[in-house]
Amino acid sequence: MEHRFFFFAGGEYREGHNNAFTVNFFQYLNDIFGPRFSVIKGIYHPWPMMNVIWALNRAQEPEKFPLQNRIISSSLDQIIADPHTATSQVTLLSSSYGSVVAAQAACYLAEQYQKGNQLSRPFNVALGTSLISNKSGLFLKLKQFEEMGFINCIIYDELQDAGDNSQGIGGRTRFEAYTNSLGISFPFLTRKFNGPSFLNNNPVSGHLHRVRAQSAQKAKDFIGTLLIDYQLGGEEAKIRAKLLIS
Repeated sequence: MEHRFFFFAGGEYREGHNNAFTVNFFQYLNDIFGPRFSVIKGIYHPWPMMNVIWALNRAQEPEKFPLQNRIISSSLDQIIADPHTATSQVTLLSSSYGSVVAAQAACYLAEQYQKGNQLSRPFNVALGTSLISNKSGLFLKLKQFEEMGFINCIIYDELQDAGDNSQGIGGRTRFEAYTNSLGISFPFLTRKFNGPSFLNNNPVSGHLHRVRAQSAQKAKDFIGTLLIDYQLGGEEAKIRAKLLIS
């Protein structure tokens, strides 16, 4: 079976401007799958804070009109336009901000698959270090599509970092999302969250989400879960993944 992977990174992939996780994850997947792996582009604002705001606003429910949203439609255009998408086993890989874009795109693709459009088989969705709450309407909609057989596999729990209090901060409402966001940024103002602040990006003593983003080990952990534990790329990819991360 032919496999096709699309990666929704936490920030725009640009040569020489990426954290250690993104660089290493890209390199591992590119070495294993070559042209069958690509990074979704053009879904990022020049100001990183605007990406956070976009995600906080859309982490709760599926968009009613996804094609009218530039970021979602841009990602869908890249997936659908790929000549191998229609016949391959498609997997959407994501991290942090990118997980919200991937989840919104996945809802649209599942609806299209239900109608007999775009894809020839159910696809996989991996939501790593995600802002999406597993209690949100967006996540529950994805699980519903999985139960209906339109999505083959959703990987969520295994790709979260234990102790990362940014996990699921999107909550079930926008009010909850912004309250949580302020809480992890200014933990001294709340009893719900402990420090360090999410704004602290020190690679050693900073917030765990930031520390892990600057760690090559996180890329190895992702690869191990996706290609070895879940075998999303088949047996050959599993063998190559073991060699690469050993």
